[in-house]
Amino acid sequence: MSVAAVAAVAADRSVCAPLPVLGRDVRVPLVTGGEVDYAALDYAASAPALQRVWDDVAAYAPYYGSVHRGAGYLSQLSTDLFENSRRTIADFLGCRTDDQVVFTRSTTDSLNLLAAALPQDTRVFVFETEHHASLLPWEQRADTAVTYLNAPRTPRQAVETLETALAEREPYGPALVCVTGASNVTGELWPVQELAAAAHAHGARIVLDAAQLVPHHPVDLAELDVDWVAFSGHKLYAPFGAGVLAGRADWLRDAAPYLAGGGASRKVTRRVSGDGAGGVDVEWHTTAARHEAGSPNVIGAYAIASACKALAEAGFPELIAREQELIDRVTAGLAEVPEVQVLSLFGADAARVGVLSFVVEGWNSSHFAAALSAEYGIGVRDGLFCAHPLVRTLLGSEPQDPGECGAPEAAPGERSLNAIRVSFGVGTPDEHVERFLRAVKELVTNGARWNYRTEDGRCVPAPSAG
Repeated sequence: MSVAAVAAVAADRSVCAPLPVLGRDVRVPLVTGGEVDYAALDYAASAPALQRVWDDVAAYAPYYGSVHRGAGYLSQLSTDLFENSRRTIADFLGCRTDDQVVFTRSTTDSLNLLAAALPQDTRVFVFETEHHASLLPWEQRADTAVTYLNAPRTPRQAVETLETALAEREPYGPALVCVTGASNVTGELWPVQELAAAAHAHGARIVLDAAQLVPHHPVDLAELDVDWVAFSGHKLYAPFGAGVLAGRADWLRDAAPYLAGGGASRKVTRRVSGDGAGGVDVEWHTTAARHEAGSPNVIGAYAIASACKALAEAGFPELIAREQELIDRVTAGLAEVPEVQVLSLFGADAARVGVLSFVVEGWNSSHFAAALSAEYGIGVRDGLFCAHPLVRTLLGSEPQDPGECGAPEAAPGERSLNAIRVSFGVGTPDEHVERFLRAVKELVTNGARWNYRTEDGRCVPAPSAG
């Protein structure tokens, strides 16, 4: 079976919106009795796999082989599939001719790779509003200075804050700006083009954390004029643990390999000294392979490429229009409940993707999320969403206030420093959104129908007295 034949299997299907995803027919039990179709409304954590992605991987799986390392037919097929996936993703991202697409494990891995590749004494500028994946990697090197910028309250303020910080930097040397495309807490879109223009005007480069943006909106490196983009397959409807770092090649080419090992090296020779000890001389690749040591995750790469094709073929204008309908329905529905406060940096009218976080007056957020799951079959997220400084800012808390990412300390009914996040995408049916809004109103009006307790740091249904 050739690469073209594998592609033909993938193409032999119609595309509609919402796109079919795995798990759409999964039934889950309710503590109150009976079963219901599971409403997956936690896309921002991990989106369900597109049915197309699953079918494409299943079609290829019997032909799985080693990549770049075998003379056999399956190895050659797998190598072609792997490199074709790289080209597909490059096209999807609007990569420039000399950009590199490096396969990683995740967004976190991509940004840690870039952090390791920074020139010596690079200054990094990052807003406190970032996800930990883009907030934390930069201080791992002793020669890198990091400037954390306060949370802006408007897109214009974000640009002005960055411009001021870059203009005041000393000494004037290599600099990198790291910014999200869409917040994983509020879903709000950031002014990426304007921030890129500000960075370049002051001699800095910019990396875009597109983990929450790329599943919802087209991302074009050339159009946005960003230097790098990082994202994860598992948020792009593609499981199997792969990510991407795409962008300018020079810093990546000049840096030491992210991992040392086979695949990253072109030539290794033994060097013998007079005492017989010596060492080895290594010639490293200058292509993306330089940072892809070890056997690559060909299925993960192919899954991402498959998802990119599916979204492109479905058409982002149509997908965005339908998602906006869901966003409008959720925001309008939550606005009808006075006890609900939707979290926002830029205001209620800010453009956003299908991600919203909120708190409910009188409720522990983890208790509320547990009730949504146990009594309505709805999966959402509660906690600080691996964006602790941002959520603390939005909730008006002090840095020392207790609160953990996904492990609340407060018992049901007690106040805790965490929020509830609902997120959705191309596979979300209308019924899931309608059930969620109905559940919110019923819980606020009538309270939970079950008792809950804290167990191993999580709020869970208490055993039935009967």
